Formats: sequence, C-alpha cells, structure tokens
Amino acid sequence: MKFSTIASALELVLSSTTVIAAEPDVPALVKDRLDHITQLRRDFHQHPELSNRETQTAAKVAAELKRLGYRVTTGIAHTGVIGILDSGKPGPKLAVRADMDALPVSEEVDLPFASKTKGEYLGKLVGVMHACGHDVHMATTLGVASALAASRDQWAGSVMMIFQPAEEGAPPGEEGGAGLMVKDGIFKDFKPDAIFGMHVTSAYPVGTVAVRPGGIMASSDTFRMVVHGRQTHGATPWRGIDPIVAAADIVMSAQSIVSRRLDLNKEPAVLTFGIFDGGQRFNIIPDTASLQGTIRAFDSGMRDQALAELRALSEHVAKAHGASIDMQVPVVPGSNPVNYNDPALTARVGASMKKALGDAAVLEAQRWTASEDFPHLAIGASAPSVYFFVGGTPKGVDPDTAAANHSPRFFVDEGALRTATEAMLQASMDFLKPTG
Repeated sequence: MKFSTIASALELVLSSTTVIAAEPDVPALVKDRLDHITQLRRDFHQHPELSNRETQTAAKVAAELKRLGYRVTTGIAHTGVIGILDSGKPGPKLAVRADMDALPVSEEVDLPFASKTKGEYLGKLVGVMHACGHDVHMATTLGVASALAASRDQWAGSVMMIFQPAEEGAPPGEEGGAGLMVKDGIFKDFKPDAIFGMHVTSAYPVGTVAVRPGGIMASSDTFRMVVHGRQTHGATPWRGIDPIVAAADIVMSAQSIVSRRLDLNKEPAVLTFGIFDGGQRFNIIPDTASLQGTIRAFDSGMRDQALAELRALSEHVAKAHGASIDMQVPVVPGSNPVNYNDPALTARVGASMKKALGDAAVLEAQRWTASEDFPHLAIGASAPSVYFFVGGTPKGVDPDTAAANHSPRFFVDEGALRTATEAMLQASMDFLKPTG
C-alpha cells in the first residue's frame, strides 16, 4: 500500500512536470527560424508579382508548406494557396491569413535585395515593388506555420494558413482577392472558429504591435456617376442643360452628408470625390459630366446611410438642374466591409501579444481610414476575427515622417520580422491551447 501511494505521488509529479514543459517557448521557436524567415522575406521582396499574377510567389509558398507537412491546395482565386495542419487532437480551428501581391511601384530604397522587377499594369510596363509589406506578411506567416508544425504536440485542433492573392485589387475586368477565395469555397470543408490577420506599417515603430476592438480599418466603397445634360454653345447656356454645373452642385451638396446627416458621435466617416471629368473645349457645354469617389466608414449602419444619402441627393440635385443621372453607388465588386475586430477575441489576442512582447510593446491602434479585403474572409466563414498592425519604422525615425505604405521609399526594419512572428505565433498557440 505504501509503495503504491509513493508511485501514485511520483506519477502525479511527473504528470505535472510534463504539463509545465508543454507550454510552448515562443521566443525560442521564432529565434530558431528567424534566419530562414529573413531569407524568405528578402526573396519575396526581390521578386514581387502583381495582383492575380502571383504565380512564382504561390509556387514558393506551396513548396514551403508541403515541406512542413501541410495539406496544400493551390489555384484558389487564381493563385491563392492554403495549407491545413491537424494536431491529431480535438480542438478549435484557426485560420491565419497573409496577402501575396505587390504594387505597380518602382522601388527607390537602396537595398541589396531591392526589386528590379517590371510588370504590365493597365497596358503599361511598370516597376513592381512590395511597397505595402506583403513580403513581410508571407515570410512571417510561413515562420508561424513552421513553428506550429514543429510543436504540434503542444497545441490542439487544426490550423489553416491562407495565402491570398490580389489584396490590392484585381485588375480591371477580373475578380480576385479574399471575396473570390470565399466564392471558390475555401471554407467548405474547414470552418474556422476564428481568423487572424496582420499588417506591417510605417505608422508604428519597430518592436511594437497595435490593436483595438471594433472597427480598426474602414469600409471602402467606390461610386461612379454620369450626369446627362444637353450640349450647347457656351455663349448660349439657356439653350442647353449644363451637366458641369449640376455635377458641381452634387459635389458641394454631398459635403453635408458627413457633416450634417451622419451621427459622428458614433464613428468617423469620409466622403471624397476624386475624379470630375466633363467637356473638351472652353466654349462648349458638353452633354455629360462624370464623377467618381469613395466613401469610408467604421460602422456598417453609417456606411449604408451614407450610400443611400448620396444616391438620393445626387438624383434630386440633377433633377433640380433639369439633368438626369446614371449612378453606380457603390460599384460592385470592389467594396470592402468594415475591418471589425471582435471585442472578446481582441482581448484574448492582446493578452497573448503582451505575454510574448511585453506590455509596453502592445499599443492601442488608431483607426485607419484605409481599407482591406480581409473582412470578406471573416464574413464568409461566419467567424470572429482579429487584425493587428506591426510597426516597421526603424528606431530613431519619426513614424509621422517615415515613407508610408505604397510609397516607392517604403522601408521595413527587419526587426519587425521577429515581432510579427512572435505576436502571431503566441496568439495562435494560446487560441489552440489544449484544454483539460
């Protein structure tokens, strides 16, 4: 009896020791892979590809995932790649997303691995650059995939790594991006319980991450209008209907939608006209004038209201001038929903990132009126999501003066590779943590 009691106690101690040892050492896992992550990032950076043209990028991603033991599917939404890994234990399902496409920008950063790539964009030969950090996203997400594969005894459930094409927008006349991946059925057989995403940015210093609950990036809707008048000589405007004056009145009247119609106590919103095109000669009133612009919002109700108000206002103003109007408000496809962080899940992810990086490194993100197609994944999967920012500006440089994303001088301090990988890996490990 005494021997049995001692044996039972020893078994309990060993069992407890095993549980403690099973806690993943995220910094060590990342450190072991950092050189390879850096190599991947530099290779992606030196060989960028435009939206829906990410063929070599996708091939490299697929090869990496296969090498790590993931079940890989390619050709989703043209060039998209997914890799699925099962821990062999029951548990939650997590999806982690990285975007793959580059921009039609000629790099002006003096790096040994700077892009010299050329590509065709809108019928022109242009420089191509990872000017928005998607090279960082891919490399660090592959680093997370590697660490998860090496430590699958320390987590439960399964994970899907999503490598998405055309986040920057599909070429004219083509579909692409997150919405097309959903349409192509990436969640048909794998229904995630949560989706994580991230974005490196010059807005924060290297070594930091930033997150907030609720809307972190705005919805984005494009609108187009053609105002139809009646052509006449500029010297006899009473003989025609001036679409330029009508369009100008629409532009000015629409400014009251945000300032007077939306409740800005809830969230901010933006309405911008970016194109006003009408006429070919100084003394001829044309038949038509066209307008294009964008609406940004952080609340889906305010987004819907702004679009409805713009449609109604434009129709009535045109009619008041005796003109008619054709509208696409919004232009579909091409809209992105609010990038909304589930509050409860955001609190969990924030705690994980503080555990990995320290409290001081986890900042409260400011809202960003830029947009992302990442929310299409969360909506398509009917799953909560969290999206966070990773600082890329070198120490000693003011983020307010650093070259912004999409600039030919956009530069990412490679210290961000460690930060991004540790933050995403810790959040993933904690979400997939075995219970019991």
